[in-house]
Amino acid sequence: MEEYMKGKGAQINVANRFLKQSVTFEHEEGLDEPALTGRPRTEIFYETPKKIISENDSPDLSFVHSVNPYQGCEHGCIYCYARNSHEYWGFSAGLDFETKIIAKKNAAERLEKQFLNRNWRPTSIMLSGNTDCYQPLEKKLKITRSLLEVFVKYRNPVGIITKNALITRDIDLLKTLAEDQLVHVYFSITTLDESLRQRMEPRTASAARKLDAIKRLSDAGIPVGIMNAPIIPGLNHHEIPQVLESAAKAGARSAGYTIVRLNGQIAEITKDWLVKNFPERANKVWNLISAMHGGQVNDSEWGRRMTGSGNYAEIIDQLFQTSVKRYYTGRSMPPYDVTRFRRGGNYKLF
Repeated sequence: MEEYMKGKGAQINVANRFLKQSVTFEHEEGLDEPALTGRPRTEIFYETPKKIISENDSPDLSFVHSVNPYQGCEHGCIYCYARNSHEYWGFSAGLDFETKIIAKKNAAERLEKQFLNRNWRPTSIMLSGNTDCYQPLEKKLKITRSLLEVFVKYRNPVGIITKNALITRDIDLLKTLAEDQLVHVYFSITTLDESLRQRMEPRTASAARKLDAIKRLSDAGIPVGIMNAPIIPGLNHHEIPQVLESAAKAGARSAGYTIVRLNGQIAEITKDWLVKNFPERANKVWNLISAMHGGQVNDSEWGRRMTGSGNYAEIIDQLFQTSVKRYYTGRSMPPYDVTRFRRGGNYKLF
């Protein structure tokens, strides 16, 4: 723990499953030169994709189309399912995911080109389906804001999910979209315990700042919901009622949840993190996660993988549903109005 890197979720770089070779320091005493250790610096790589809108056919997701202005994420959430996607770029799902960030500077240009396509049919697009579009780098690059400007120009529906209060910077654009029922905002709130948040998702906004952001957006007429996700048994499952109540008081209109699942390399990263942060209950938490996924820490079956199975998963679901009934009855997110779309970005005269 003397070498624990505060401000980082992952504490290791795991091997990339697509690479045949990897560098390790298992026998450092045999090296002629000392290993390069210490806190890695954040590096930014720029990509200019030809296509910016991604599509998915997963029955577990409520959206089909998404735009991710960034690959990799400085937030450093230890459990993030997007970590594995970083391996496709030749990086590790561990520390590399948090320190080697790929930015798509031409994202707004690509999105506008898609909206200008005569075959485009207006439909909701999610920012972001993979990594957070309001991660710290956005404050400098403003790629997400440039995308929102395109959504405003063409009046195409957009959904946003984030863990960062930076979104309040763009209330002016979001309010314009909300006036035409063209935006949904979701905050991911995993815990109200600041000590746990700092270790589990170190560079996200605190729960207090997220709740304040929910209130500010809600007061501006922007519909906001929350995702209490992921639920990790033995760490944050007991907070479900408090999280949902606090968000409802701040103005949230809906709530959802998912159970943690440690797919791919995330299992090794999270196990290392658990042992270093919670040595006294690491085995208990690990076994509870396994119990909810049929003896494994990951489950690839549609539907079940998001909610888990077994007695513990049922207890969590009952606790969540009871809390929703208590705090969200009569609340809902308004439907998108796709008829507002401006073909060519022009106003309609009639």
